[in-house]
Amino acid sequence: MPDAPRESPDRILIIGCGAIAREILALKEANGWDHLDLTCVPAIYHNHPEKIPGAVRELHARHHKAYDRIDVAFADCGTGGLLQNVCDELGMAMIAGPHCYAFFQGVAAPPPEDDMTAFYLTDFLVRQFDAFVWKPLGLDRHPELRDMYFSHYERLIYLAQVPDPALDARARDCAQRLGLAFERRETGFGGLADWMATRA
Repeated sequence: MPDAPRESPDRILIIGCGAIAREILALKEANGWDHLDLTCVPAIYHNHPEKIPGAVRELHARHHKAYDRIDVAFADCGTGGLLQNVCDELGMAMIAGPHCYAFFQGVAAPPPEDDMTAFYLTDFLVRQFDAFVWKPLGLDRHPELRDMYFSHYERLIYLAQVPDPALDARARDCAQRLGLAFERRETGFGGLADWMATRA
């Protein structure tokens, strides 16, 4: 008897933060998740978290008829629980944790106490430092604001997703521009990889 035809996997849509699109697509390619598609909320909403829940709701409404399941590649990301409420209402899973810095490092263990005085960057934010940090804070026009904004920070912690000497150098430059000590932690894709493996 011929083998029974294999069932096709569910069509899955990931609604992701544009700031981690590169990592999601890398994991999709590395694991052969051809049944999984990605659409993104604009990465600049990283600076406007109040817009995230509505944007996720809109993308779900636009795409839900075409997919068997939709999941959300965001942590809370400053929405104060509002994104979780949208996901619960619409039956979507999302990543546990307060923000992407936490899930890249892993949320199971609390961060060291001295991380409270740390400013974090990921690969994306190193690449987009001027667009997402320097200019939105007005430091391109008023560099004297730097010491006021960052007076309570001591270190810049660069959470590196991929080994890249050029990104390391840019991250060091970011720390210098902010007047902070520099620390690099290689997290890889961390909890994002774990979460996607359970959802794919």
